[in-house]
Amino acid sequence: MAENSVLVWFRRDLRLADNPALSWAADTGRPVIPVFILEAGDRGLGAASRWWLHGSLSAFGEALERLNSRLILRRGPAERTIAALARETKAGAIAWNRLYDPGAAERDGKVEAHCRKNGVEPHSFNASLLFEPWTVRTAQGSPYRVFTPFWRRCLSLEPDSPGPSTPSPVPPASWPASEALETWNLRSHGRAAAFLDAWRPGEEGALQRFERFLNDGVTTYREDRDAPGESGTSRLSPHLHFGEIGPRQIAAALGRLREGEGRSAFMRELGWREFSHHLLFHNPDMVAVNLRPEFDRMPWRDDAESLRRWQRGWTGYPLVDAGMRELRTTGWMHNRVRMVAASFLTKHLMIDWRLGAEWFLDALVDADLANNSAGWQWVAGCGADAAPYFRIFNPVAQSRRFDAGGQYLRTWLPELRRLPDRLIHAPWQAPPAALAEAGIRLGEDYPLPVVEHAEARRRAMDAYRTRVRRNL
Repeated sequence: MAENSVLVWFRRDLRLADNPALSWAADTGRPVIPVFILEAGDRGLGAASRWWLHGSLSAFGEALERLNSRLILRRGPAERTIAALARETKAGAIAWNRLYDPGAAERDGKVEAHCRKNGVEPHSFNASLLFEPWTVRTAQGSPYRVFTPFWRRCLSLEPDSPGPSTPSPVPPASWPASEALETWNLRSHGRAAAFLDAWRPGEEGALQRFERFLNDGVTTYREDRDAPGESGTSRLSPHLHFGEIGPRQIAAALGRLREGEGRSAFMRELGWREFSHHLLFHNPDMVAVNLRPEFDRMPWRDDAESLRRWQRGWTGYPLVDAGMRELRTTGWMHNRVRMVAASFLTKHLMIDWRLGAEWFLDALVDADLANNSAGWQWVAGCGADAAPYFRIFNPVAQSRRFDAGGQYLRTWLPELRRLPDRLIHAPWQAPPAALAEAGIRLGEDYPLPVVEHAEARRRAMDAYRTRVRRNL
């Protein structure tokens, strides 16, 4: 093994383009050894994410092979595994792109300290955010807690331009041993076949999806993004999470488009992603702790049966059930429906948001610790810049407004497909003759509502007023 090689430690940056760690290593002219380490106990890696990771690693490995390189796979604690690989390859430097999840900075700091102690140059870069969390501050020098001023400040800054699209790493004279991806059993998800129909993990899949969105979706994004039955969103979230495409690439491409409401609205969604990572970095316990401590007094209900019905898509509210079934089948859910489903769990059922967040982390292919935690706290009312607690989504009104023709409902609830548009949003209100004609026996083919909306809203508001607001 040639001395003075460079290790490039990949995590959630599985792409060639705009990859500063890989580009820096390639530019040194020294032999480059790409490596990915699977660490046990990664709480952000649920069953659906593991499925995606397999496809992403496979695609990235093939992309490297086309450059006469390869991806070395190892398992174990990062600090120990990196140290062993550095000794094994006689590496003179290691490069990686930074992460911002709880514990990431501490872990990376240990790797960096070990490198310096053993004469290995550590080099880290930003590849996953437009602006790193410590670079965006209020006039008083503190982190932001409200999105609008945060994003206004971001828009006043200039993100780095994306890096080169195809680096040319020099391969080593010989390669270290690598574990076989198949032995990691990442694809054991029970719905893997359905996932394959819906997704193409990897950088090529990400770039193709983004190109389609630029050509066909971005101009009407502001109008179409809330309609779950339409293809109005980019569906880039899992590609962004695994770093198969970077936010700088997206921002640069959007910047070349003519100014319009669709472009601005989509950039704002990138802003919410930035804000979520900003919040988690500065509040690392946000995954499990209310950002508004007064919500520690919220009397959440211990109701395992209602939680199971929500998870299965069997609540009796079609929009909620359609979303939860879309999630189980594809590992993804439309964002509008995510908000309605999350509101239903926390406010109609009065079940702790942390249980919903845990379910989403396991079930979503785009499960992201920052986005997931910030989103659930926002809906539950206990987060930074959260929706007011009294904003309780009416799932029937939301369904009628955003899926008026029932296209989304019929896709995921085939048992309701014969109901007319005016009745499909609230089957329990349908006349018996209409139910019979549609072949529906409420309580058997499709459930009666697990709770009545007005009653649930009253219960949630009473709990908020008596246990949370009264003690402010």
